[in-house]
Amino acid sequence: MNHPSDLKYARTHEWVRIEGDLVVTGISDHAQDALGDLVYVEAPEAGTHLTAGEQAGVVESVKTASDIHAPISGTVVEVNTELEDDPDFVNDAPYTKGWIYKIKPDNIADIEKLLSSADYEAGI
Repeated sequence: MNHPSDLKYARTHEWVRIEGDLVVTGISDHAQDALGDLVYVEAPEAGTHLTAGEQAGVVESVKTASDIHAPISGTVVEVNTELEDDPDFVNDAPYTKGWIYKIKPDNIADIEKLLSSADYEAGI
């Protein structure tokens, strides 16, 4: 499994990366591998305020569906619309082309509450 050390991870298998004053979010390599080939990604709508831990969307594969949870609190500012036609980007490149949404965090320091890649891997 590939879990880059420059990212932070939630126990619910989402990752985050800081880009300026925004936080990019997706699901981990471990999560996409466990789900199998994705056929649908339901992301939160831009403008939606999310609270850390709440359901933010759904990913569906040929095997099952799984909730996506907000790793931090904030307002969704952008959604990866390419996933509507190509949800397999999450399988092929979960940390680059497969990002799901960008959020403007209520408190950027909340990212420090998330897991390092080593701690995430130890938990899976």
